[in-house]
Amino acid sequence: MGTQTGYVRMSNEIAITNDVLAIRGIDEVTWSALKNSIYPGAKDESVMMAVDYCRARQLDPLLKPVHLVPMSVKDSKSGKNEWRDVVMPGIGLYRIQAYRSGDYAGANEPEFGPDVTQTLSGVEVTFPQWCKYTVSKRMASGEIVEFSAKEYWIENYATGGRDTSAPNAMWKKRPYAQLAKCAEAQALRKAWPEIGQQATAEEMEGKYIDSPDIIERDVTPRSQAKHGTASSMNSLINAKTVKKPDEQTRKADSRDPEEMLMAFTSAAMNYSTVSELDKAYKYIAQKLSDDDELLAKATDVYSVRREELNETSM
Repeated sequence: MGTQTGYVRMSNEIAITNDVLAIRGIDEVTWSALKNSIYPGAKDESVMMAVDYCRARQLDPLLKPVHLVPMSVKDSKSGKNEWRDVVMPGIGLYRIQAYRSGDYAGANEPEFGPDVTQTLSGVEVTFPQWCKYTVSKRMASGEIVEFSAKEYWIENYATGGRDTSAPNAMWKKRPYAQLAKCAEAQALRKAWPEIGQQATAEEMEGKYIDSPDIIERDVTPRSQAKHGTASSMNSLINAKTVKKPDEQTRKADSRDPEEMLMAFTSAAMNYSTVSELDKAYKYIAQKLSDDDELLAKATDVYSVRREELNETSM
């Protein structure tokens, strides 16, 4: 379908017109930046959902205060897993809100408990037992009051999958930083209850969630998704397969497409390098090349995780 006059982009179910953007105070250049730089790979309606969230809370979406996370969500009514694009605040949003209150008076360096070494599902992990984070708030009387939150690693870490107690790659690689973000979010919620009680993307990274805990919205994938969202994805999909020792195992893969997608989604959070993620995405993209809908979901997972790994490596 060619580009139509007055349209920025057309998908199967939603047309983002210039009028729609104008109502939200967004021009075509900003929309292009949101689509290609801030939320690359996300669907039009999902990006607009993030824009509306930011607009309602007077936030600049170009600062990426919220994340779009594709998740397999268990619906509380049907009991079935359904795919959703989920809007989740980042820890940066909590910091912005605390600063905007005018009462934020700084924070202490996080304090960590003793290191603990434990074997979880055959994986030996060393982590801090707990982290205490303290923020300071200036009260109406002028008094500075400290609010502290103490979070335990064993209660917060994300597993590498539903059937293992081993941590995912991020919680294994950065046990201190991940726990500190969780403790900071809790401390900020204590000091400024108006921030809200929704978990941050950092707290929920790699975890499975049920529908009551999130902002839900059905998302219909674009039929064009099989072409990927960037030239790098096209090269991954179209690249010639390099024979590996496990090639015969892969050829004999008897899982149905839904099972393969679920496995890729769980495994994506375990990869600690972009090259590992690229290799897995290339495989799943080839396996799902005949299913536009499932490939679109795999592409979304790939885009979000690749962006996280790139941010971590900076």
